[in-house]
Amino acid sequence: MTEKDEDTAVSFTGAVRAYGSVRAVDGVDLRIGRGETVALLGRNGAGKSTTIGLLLGLYPPDAGRVELFGTEPERAVRAGRVGAMLQDARPVPRVTVGELVGFVASRYPAPMPVPRALELAGIAALAGRRVDRLSGGQVQRVRFAVALAGDPSLLVLDEPTAALDVEARHVFWEAMRGYARRGHTVVFSTHYLEEADDFADRIVVMDRGRIVADGTGEELRRAAGGSLVTVSLAGRDPDGLALLPGVRSLQVHGDRARLRTDDSDATVVALAQLGAIRGLEVAPASLDDAFLALTSSARDDGPAGPGAPAPLDHSPTAKAS
Repeated sequence: MTEKDEDTAVSFTGAVRAYGSVRAVDGVDLRIGRGETVALLGRNGAGKSTTIGLLLGLYPPDAGRVELFGTEPERAVRAGRVGAMLQDARPVPRVTVGELVGFVASRYPAPMPVPRALELAGIAALAGRRVDRLSGGQVQRVRFAVALAGDPSLLVLDEPTAALDVEARHVFWEAMRGYARRGHTVVFSTHYLEEADDFADRIVVMDRGRIVADGTGEELRRAAGGSLVTVSLAGRDPDGLALLPGVRSLQVHGDRARLRTDDSDATVVALAQLGAIRGLEVAPASLDDAFLALTSSARDDGPAGPGAPAPLDHSPTAKAS
């Protein structure tokens, strides 16, 4: 095994998974280093959950290869190196929270102490409660404790903060920060952009089964286009604004035109020459803007090749209870 392999927790090479004629995962190439926290970000149906299923060995790829710690996902899971929190997992009823987490922990070679897992999940006070008598948000936190029970090297979370209120989401992510600081690898899927930006070292944006961007939040913002220039139309025809210097796209909302530009200075000068500076605002692109631009570009331009990401320069290094 090479030094690079030893530093790799997750590796996808040309991975494909299809359902009939639909490729839910379409030629994905991805490497995640040990100790990284990586977010899979995308719309519903983008391929996030299928990617996680491949990662966990729930089904094999139709083509390509997936490895965890240099071996097949099934072997890594059986060795107790992986913990998972899935959307559709149903905890066993008629047992207490402590009994459930204790049973799962007993199946691992070097488990986390049950009180510690319950504490990290924020449910220590629920240890004696039956699982089938908990609220949706509490059950979600039980799933988190179960995922932690084996003290895995890799923690995989599918939409982990669904059904959590704001306070519970905060507690969850504080726990995740502490877990990651101990050198564990964390991979989570989400459609909450702020979670991806706040808690991930890298954000992998997926659309139609492919990776369309991979980098930090700041790198994604730069890749999507530098600035947003907003101006009042004041009765002007907006069509010509799309041809101004630096402008990559134009959106019109009522009497306001919103221009995404690579050169805000040149765009503003051109607007001034047109006398179109009423209500002028210039702001950097947000992650929300970047996400929309990256996924819209992928849909408009079509695939750039299997798993081809947007060109970003980097090195792999929250709802109601």
